[in-house]
Amino acid sequence: MLINMKNMLKVADKYGFAVGAFNATESSLFRSVVEEAEKQDAPAIIEAAPGEFNFATKEFYAYVRERLSNSKVPFVLHLDHGKTLEECMKAIQAGFTSVMFDGSALPYEENMAKTAEVVRLAHMVGVSVEGEIGTIGTMVNSDEGGVANVTYTNPEDVVDFVTRTGVDCLAIAIGTAHGRYPEGFVPKLQLELLQKIKEVAPVPLVLHGGSNNPDEEVRQACRIGIRKVNISSDFKYAYFRKLNEVLTETGEFVPAKVLSPAIEEARNVIAQKMELFGSIGKADVWGMPENRN
Repeated sequence: MLINMKNMLKVADKYGFAVGAFNATESSLFRSVVEEAEKQDAPAIIEAAPGEFNFATKEFYAYVRERLSNSKVPFVLHLDHGKTLEECMKAIQAGFTSVMFDGSALPYEENMAKTAEVVRLAHMVGVSVEGEIGTIGTMVNSDEGGVANVTYTNPEDVVDFVTRTGVDCLAIAIGTAHGRYPEGFVPKLQLELLQKIKEVAPVPLVLHGGSNNPDEEVRQACRIGIRKVNISSDFKYAYFRKLNEVLTETGEFVPAKVLSPAIEEARNVIAQKMELFGSIGKADVWGMPENRN
């Protein structure tokens, strides 16, 4: 079942859980997410940043669309961190059901104006839009972008930004970074700030840079009101670490023998994240008449 983000997060918010958004750029990583979501009866979001989209090609995402459309589990196909109108339109033309316009590094008014233009065009064809205010940090092993010095989201800006742009969900900055944190680095989410934002936010909230954060902090963030958590580095790292291990130990090159253990390792991480977000067993709620639109 392929739906847009507005419908996905409206239901998640109603039932008080978060949905994992996993960056999948080739077939084995994509299979890892879809097959585990179906096993766990958990909704999920497949996403790609513009560079990942270009690498995988629009033809790959045609396959992704078909696979998701034929699943009994609800999925969203989402562009992560689109920085231009052109990048967002490219994803929409490829059949994505949701796009993010990331103008967080722009002056506030410019971010708002450009986000509103993406919303205007995307909503014409039933595509949802995620916006962002505040900035996410970045580590050297990230391909999603970010900044060296985080600017935390100001709760006073949230209502104004959402009202004037019409976004369907909002990414906020409360202390996360894209990529895996270096050894010894202990991130800390500003949960008090999240609580203040949740109290005023008119739309569901999104946590970027969700990999490698302490589990209990992420769980608490979802309880407070985060409804979408982006995961890229954690499950990819597990996949490629296992892949390297199998290649090193066996010298094998038959894809089924090399890739299957890596897929399984990625699925273990994905299942753990779904449990953390509270989304396991929740796919069935989309079948209820009141949740179908």
